[in-house]
Amino acid sequence: MSRKYRKLLLQFDRALSSSLLKQTLILLITMALAFVASYILLLLSGHDWDTFCEANGLSKWVLPLYLLIDTNALNNVYINDAHIEYGSSWILIASSITYVMGVVIFSGMIISVITNTISRRVDDHRGGNIFYLKSGHYIIMGYDDMVPAIIDDIFSKDGNAFVQILSSIDSERIRKWLNSTLDSKKMERVLINYGHRTMTECYSKIHLEAAKEIFIVGWRIKETHDAMNVENVDSICRYLNGLKMKKGDAMPVPKRITCVFEDLDTYTAFKSTEIFAKVRELGIEFVPYNFYTGWAKQVFVKRCHKDSSGGHAATEYPSMLREQGDEERYAHLVFVGITNCSVAMAMEAAQVLHFPARRDGSMRKTRITFVEKNADTEMDQFVTRYHHFFNVEPAGYKDLTSGSAAEAEETGGEGGFLDVEFDFIKGDVFSKRVQDELCSYAKDKSQSLSIFLAMRNPKDNFAIGMNLHDDIYFSDVPIFIRQDRSDNFVTNLRSRDSAFCKPYYTVEGGALVEGRRHGRYANIYPFGMINTGFSTDDLSLERAKLINYLYCTIDGNKMKEVSLLKALTDRTIKKEAEEKWDELTVALKWSNLYCAYSLRIKLEALRKMRHLDSDDTSSDTQTLTEEEKGVLAVMEHNRWNVEKLLMGFGKPDKSEDKYEHPEFKDKLKENRRVYIHHDIRPYDKLDDVKEYDLQIAEHIPWLLEMTDKGC
Repeated sequence: MSRKYRKLLLQFDRALSSSLLKQTLILLITMALAFVASYILLLLSGHDWDTFCEANGLSKWVLPLYLLIDTNALNNVYINDAHIEYGSSWILIASSITYVMGVVIFSGMIISVITNTISRRVDDHRGGNIFYLKSGHYIIMGYDDMVPAIIDDIFSKDGNAFVQILSSIDSERIRKWLNSTLDSKKMERVLINYGHRTMTECYSKIHLEAAKEIFIVGWRIKETHDAMNVENVDSICRYLNGLKMKKGDAMPVPKRITCVFEDLDTYTAFKSTEIFAKVRELGIEFVPYNFYTGWAKQVFVKRCHKDSSGGHAATEYPSMLREQGDEERYAHLVFVGITNCSVAMAMEAAQVLHFPARRDGSMRKTRITFVEKNADTEMDQFVTRYHHFFNVEPAGYKDLTSGSAAEAEETGGEGGFLDVEFDFIKGDVFSKRVQDELCSYAKDKSQSLSIFLAMRNPKDNFAIGMNLHDDIYFSDVPIFIRQDRSDNFVTNLRSRDSAFCKPYYTVEGGALVEGRRHGRYANIYPFGMINTGFSTDDLSLERAKLINYLYCTIDGNKMKEVSLLKALTDRTIKKEAEEKWDELTVALKWSNLYCAYSLRIKLEALRKMRHLDSDDTSSDTQTLTEEEKGVLAVMEHNRWNVEKLLMGFGKPDKSEDKYEHPEFKDKLKENRRVYIHHDIRPYDKLDDVKEYDLQIAEHIPWLLEMTDKGC
């Protein structure tokens, strides 16, 4: 069955199932075709029936219609008034055939058959039991509230795409949910089929092997969500391996499988281990995805959220480090509530928020604070989960519950060289002691404060966001409010209060000072909306592949120079980069990705060193000075230290450290295979491997030119 025929069949079924008017129109077309057949049969009879009609003032179009409608029309209208010769018996045959057609159509037989067929076809179409797409489509397996965002992301890259949803949920229910989110043009290119996503019998019907990409979503609220998605991937591998045995290596396969994981531990495991090496062996890229880390990338990396409904313009998120004047502040992120959302956001922040040292050379740390009623027990779980990190950097703890002494404590860690630190505050965010603590942060000129309200209940987040202290609102502290659904209310409040700007006065040193003040909610931002949360970052992926390519060009301690790279065609470089990427382990892929994610912050630091605005891209592709390379290299190594510790690597003790025992360094370097890395240390205590960080910084202008896009 050709692709063109399948598309025509799809349009026909949609016409049948869309409205009674279209169904009636199809029946009328059937009747019209029968009338044309009646007329042609009369013409083929060879009799001069049209002469008779003309002589009796009867339209020649009437007799064919009579013969269909009235089974006795030939006798009443024609035979009684005309002499039929023996040779004219063909008209009797023609009229008899027409009579049979009339009986079939107007006596109800064919109408009944067509009606039943239509009804059955409509039921099958609406129930998702008819499969149309054969190749080049995108498959979403399972249904969740994040599916509309996935569909929007697909159409943003491929406007002519067809998307197929395979789910065991009633297809009509899914269609109603999607209709409330997607416009009619997109819905025309979305097909919903009923089927169990772990049963390989369904895969041949949806032509899984010929799809462009596969998204395994499932239903995130189920406790077995992650296990079911893993089973789903296993089923796909079994199916494709079975086909490969029959068809050989020429068999097409999807380019990528994106699998959603709800649990952070599961997600982290798939980022660092080769659990699905069998997917890569099939020539398919496997991408684990977590909803909350996806949102973190929108807030910290892209710093932008697009409203897919078109209700308002894109939300631009502020930087976590907003320096004012000559102040050299540090970024301080406060998360209210310890939940999957806040932990995921904090971990991504720790991976990408690394800033240049202060002018005096001192380290500028990123501080992440959790506020939670049960912070003591939650901290124990958190520190245990990321014990490699906290073996190096101690965690701070403060109890602000009533009746307790507000003394800061530190747990674990040798202290020192990481540029990210974590604090835990035990207390109720509505209590005076916690509110006073937040106000002290807001007034502290040495820090750039951001508050994230990320508790489980969106109503609680909104209630807190609307009732913080004025010292927080009027210190221009961005307040991020997690919402489950629409962001309209928060966005409209911010828009209104941002436009509100009135003078206010203070007395300083006996003199009256005039200032300007926006409304209370001028700095509130929504995040975490389910149906608009999915967003891929193809630009960072492209840059990550090029970063890995640079490491693959190392000869001795030197990467290929920019002048030699420019002598090659872009197509040659990107083709080789793609091949090298396919050979890479999952853990190293993520290492390169996080390096690419941090590029925007490095560029902002570079612009500041050049005395430019943070969004001025005019000099981004200029060659870096030695000083600039040195600053960015330290930033990159600080990022790398945190990345390795959070990904499960440990800092070596003295007996394992190649720097302590240089005579055995070649053997001790092999400890990386068991997740012990000797280069987890301050930048100034590295050996010649620091050249790699310097060279990555040196190649930043080339990376920008190769991707040919703004950051």
